[in-house]
This record gives sequence, C-alpha cells and structure tokens, in this order.
Amino acid sequence: MASQRDVKNKIASVKNIQKITRAMEMVAAARLRRAEQRIAALRPYADALRRMTRQAAQAAGAEASRLPLLSEHESQERAGLLLVTGDRGLAGGFNSQIVRAGIRIAGELGETGLQSSWYATGRRGVSSLTFRGLELSGSYTGFADRPAYADARTIADDLIEAYIDGRVDRVEMVYNSYISPLTQTVTHERLLPISQATISGEENDSDEPEERAVESDRSKIVQRALVNYEPDPEEILKRLVPDYVEISIYRALVESTAGFFGAQMTAMRSASENAGEIITDYTLQMNRARQAEITQEIMEVVAGAEGLS
Repeated sequence: MASQRDVKNKIASVKNIQKITRAMEMVAAARLRRAEQRIAALRPYADALRRMTRQAAQAAGAEASRLPLLSEHESQERAGLLLVTGDRGLAGGFNSQIVRAGIRIAGELGETGLQSSWYATGRRGVSSLTFRGLELSGSYTGFADRPAYADARTIADDLIEAYIDGRVDRVEMVYNSYISPLTQTVTHERLLPISQATISGEENDSDEPEERAVESDRSKIVQRALVNYEPDPEEILKRLVPDYVEISIYRALVESTAGFFGAQMTAMRSASENAGEIITDYTLQMNRARQAEITQEIMEVVAGAEGLS
C-alpha cells in the first residue's frame, strides 16, 4: 500500500490538473458564446446571398450553365478534399472524426477512379494528414479560433483556381456542423462544381418554411419581373458565384469554430468530473493508509507495553 505522503502528492497533482481543466472549460464557454453570436450574424447574410444567386441564375437561364464554376469537367480524374479542423486539441474526437471521414471519402472516391488532392485548415488536420504520409496541396493554419472572411477568401481563391486550371475536377468539403455544445455533426458538402439544383434552390429547401418552398409559377414570374439587372444577369451571376463559394467556406469555418469550443468545453467538464472522482478515490486511499499507520503504531505500543510487563 502507498504511503500517506505519496497519496497526498497524488491528490495535489490531480487538484492542480482539475484547476486547469475548469479554467479551460470557462474559457471555452466564453468563446463559444462569441462563436454562436457570429453564426447568428452570418446566417442572414448567407441566406440573402443565396437568394440573390438563385434569382440571378433563374434570370440567366441556360447561360448559367456556361460559367466555369457551374459546369462539370468532361473527364473526372482528381478530386480536392478540404478538411476543416482546429488548431488545438483537448476537444475529444472533434478533429480526429474529420480526418477519419476524409480518409473514408477518399477511399470511396478511389473506388470510382478518382485520386485525391488534400487541403486542410487547422494545425491538427495538417499534422494528421502529414503524419499519414499524404501530400497537401494547400494548408491553412493560425486562424481556427477566430476565422475571418479574408481567410475563407484565400482558401476559396486557391480552390477555384485549382478547379478552373483543371488540377482538380471536383471539390469536397468536410467539417463539423455546430448543433449544440454537446453535438457536432460531421458534414460532407460538394463545393465545386456548384450543382444546378443547389444554385436554383431545388436542394436543401427543407431548411425553409414549407410555404416558401411551394411557390406558384405565377409568383416566380412576378418576382422576376420586379428585378432589373444591370449589367446582364450572366455578368452578375459570374460575380456572385465566387462569393457563394467564399461564404460557404466561411460558414464552415465559423461552424467548426463553434463546434470546437463546444467540444472542448464538454471534454474539459468531463475531465474535471473525472478528476473529482479520482480525488475521492485517493482520499479514501489516504484515509486507509492513515488508519493502517495508526493501527500499526498502536500495535507497537501495545507490544512494547506487554514486553515491559
């Protein structure tokens, strides 16, 4: 059995760790609130840009399919995979589940004959892919805790350039979508080319009210008639589509940031609770050691007294 002093030292060590985990939990909770505010502020802008892109695509008609970012390549040989992770750890399986999902998707693409070009945001994703011996076509670090729109624009420019130049024939994005501090869902999204169904609003309409999704042809005609485009709808759509890609990446970065702080807060809370249980166990162990020492001393005193008598 460990001595009383050894157990005291262990208790002191666990208490110090518990102080750190509680402090990290409080910091993560404060940053999570700010991240949630950024998501709430971003959503109206993203929805407005989506509506503008839809209207311009409807007005452009068949001309929209001629835009490079809306047209698929004739030959499909290489796919770009963008993994959105964090710069730091201590957040449970937050980062590892993104890397595992990316590896799985790359395997599925490989079965169809597509090679993978890897892009990653966050030091954890970059280091994990590098450790696995995968060559990165693009790595972006240092802003995972507070991403700016300029960071999303940098990533979008690289991906758009790679797609237009033919270095990749499609781009897939994998990130943690923020649901709640306890729940982050791995989300797989096709980034390029933007499908006609997405740009016209035929997909993902489940997030909108049913009465908005079920519009009559007459209301659509009236809506189109109320919009005058200067310059042409094709030219406006050509400017909106890159913004559409940028806002999609920025939303993924913001969602990932909130998810990371939620996962870290949950992990640190669990660590603090586990530390409390360990302290309780060590305290019982210390009490047993103290009782054993007292019992041993009493037995020695009694044995000495019997030897003198």
